[in-house]
Amino acid sequence: MKKKRPNLLLLGIDSLRRDHMSSYGYSRLTTPHLDRLSQEGVLFEQHFSPSIPTTPGYASMLTGMDCFGTDVVALRHGGPLGEHVKTLAEVLEEQGYNTTCVGFTGNPSARGFQTYLNYEAWLPDETGRCPKAENLNEVTLPELKRLAAEEHPFFLFLRHMDPHTPYLPPKPFERLFYGGDEKNPNNRSLDALYDFKPFVEYFTSWFPEGCTDSSYIDAQYDGAVAYMDASIQALFRQLEELGLEEETLVVVTSDHGETLNEHECYYDHHGLYESNLVVPLILRYPGKLPSGKRVSSPTQIKDIMPTLLELMGIDTDISFDGRSLLPLIRGEERVPESEMYITECTWMRKHGWRTPEWKLIVALEPDLHFKPEVELYNLIRDPLELNNVAAEEPELVQLLTARMESHIAARERATGRTNPMYTNLNWHGKGCGPFTSSQQAYDSMQIRSASSARKLQAKEAEKEAGQGAETVAAARENSSEKA
Repeated sequence: MKKKRPNLLLLGIDSLRRDHMSSYGYSRLTTPHLDRLSQEGVLFEQHFSPSIPTTPGYASMLTGMDCFGTDVVALRHGGPLGEHVKTLAEVLEEQGYNTTCVGFTGNPSARGFQTYLNYEAWLPDETGRCPKAENLNEVTLPELKRLAAEEHPFFLFLRHMDPHTPYLPPKPFERLFYGGDEKNPNNRSLDALYDFKPFVEYFTSWFPEGCTDSSYIDAQYDGAVAYMDASIQALFRQLEELGLEEETLVVVTSDHGETLNEHECYYDHHGLYESNLVVPLILRYPGKLPSGKRVSSPTQIKDIMPTLLELMGIDTDISFDGRSLLPLIRGEERVPESEMYITECTWMRKHGWRTPEWKLIVALEPDLHFKPEVELYNLIRDPLELNNVAAEEPELVQLLTARMESHIAARERATGRTNPMYTNLNWHGKGCGPFTSSQQAYDSMQIRSASSARKLQAKEAEKEAGQGAETVAAARENSSEKA
């Protein structure tokens, strides 16, 4: 018998920027299987994650709230998600759903799942490559069968770690988009990265020894995207084999994008540039959503939860900050939310204001890159954000700052809480308060290895035991859990 309510398969693909997906017009064929999915469903062309990185991004995705609504802005968020919000898993469990989370144990916004499964998503295997997506499939495919055999509908959330660093896709994806000599001594494109003390040890721990060509590292990112795409097809195939394709709502999105060898941010997801804010969103639900539909209106990650609940026929009394996207899918007119407040607390504490034409970035404390306190970019004339015109446009800086501050004041009044960007002073985890100089930030913020990177973002699994959830660890014995 057909279930009264659909299953939900939500794929959160960490660090996936939409402009490196062939679904979105990228010149390299990186996502042929997701291309097909988009042709069978709805693709949102201008989808944004305004608060980066992972922790605030997923908090917004899984609650339908903005950063004022979640109080989450920092990667190393202290404490749990506040009880004033309800997660998607909690709502669906109340509606009789079985809920499983893969690869997200310990993150504050992973609250409420009945089952937690984990997999190795950081360390390479004996080949020197890291088959992250295959490791995920090894624990997910049996779980999908288990859930399908139950009487209740299910919510299966997958946190994919391709193409997050380290970019180590297995062969043949390693050289799928690169045919050059990555150790050419005349290539100097990685010199600045090797001179950047905070990150150099981490990168040299997984870069090929003697690598000089940034195009090779860029190609590893694209190869990781293609590898992820190929591995996801196994999930789609099993949905078909289990007879679940027609009754499962499939969602593909990301928590944030990625900066490659750009903006001096070096293969990471900090800096409020477009590469980090632009993310994909694809929905497929046969019979309920049109095929091949593309929505051009700007949308945000906070819109996902209210959209899914409406599609699934579930009413709640939650006053979401996000809005359902179904009117846009139906082609109805509505006022677009074309301007947005943007925040980051990854390696720097900054916020700003983005309009369709302009991007204002304001540092709340000195950053480790010694960047200017105020940045202003014309997104129309300078889409790569290479020319900071803040000094030439002081009146525009003042205007955009006023809009940003007006928005902050309105959200503080609406929530009755102070902007979390102002209160998260230990966002870096150093216990020293805000940095007083860029040199202090540069000397303090360092990452040395893949294990260190994981620990910087981790909460130990035992902290989750109090939730009463079943945790199945598929990672190596010395692995901690990724936040």
